[in-house]
Amino acid sequence: MKTTLVTLAFLVFLTGCKGDKRYRDTEHTITADSTSAVGSIELFQQELNEEFRNPETSPLKDRDRKHFRGLEFFPIDTTLRVKAKLERTPEELPFFMPTTTDRETEEVRYGILYFRIGGKEYRLNVYQSQELITREGFEDYLFLPFSDATNGEETYGGGRYMDLRIPEGDEIVLDFNKAYNPYCAYNKKYSCPIVPKENTLSVPVRAGVKAFEGQ
Repeated sequence: MKTTLVTLAFLVFLTGCKGDKRYRDTEHTITADSTSAVGSIELFQQELNEEFRNPETSPLKDRDRKHFRGLEFFPIDTTLRVKAKLERTPEELPFFMPTTTDRETEEVRYGILYFRIGGKEYRLNVYQSQELITREGFEDYLFLPFSDATNGEETYGGGRYMDLRIPEGDEIVLDFNKAYNPYCAYNKKYSCPIVPKENTLSVPVRAGVKAFEGQ
């Protein structure tokens, strides 16, 4: 599958309408195939920019797309591509996650992710959309919304998202270089899930997409 972002945005969020490589904390940072990792991140950035240029898939307003030269990303940092332990929570009941509009999305907490950044331990809840699991190709999709200390200054104030897939075991790679803004950061006509308070990181995550400055 090319990129989950655009498909997800149209299925869920739409309402009517070579970088610097650093290798710290190696116990928890993926470094064995760093060249491949950087290539994957660069491809992610390229595809995201292509989608934003395309009037059929872009969330940008027409005036912003007309002057669009590419999204601004933090320099690639492989220390923010980390291994996380996934603790599944199979007894969780579905709930309705509020969005930036009056609609809600039905989610279930699939599990808890435990990982380290800069030698400190963190945790985030990861969710599974009850709508998407019924759609072909999204049966194993997981949704990770998060906030961090860069929000409102270097990054979008409402937090950012990451797309994940259910792993076979209890380990999953979190590549914060692939963190992206919700569509409502570009156009208020979109309805975007609000990051739960418990998914707030106290550390600044300087990776992925930066804040967008529109026209």
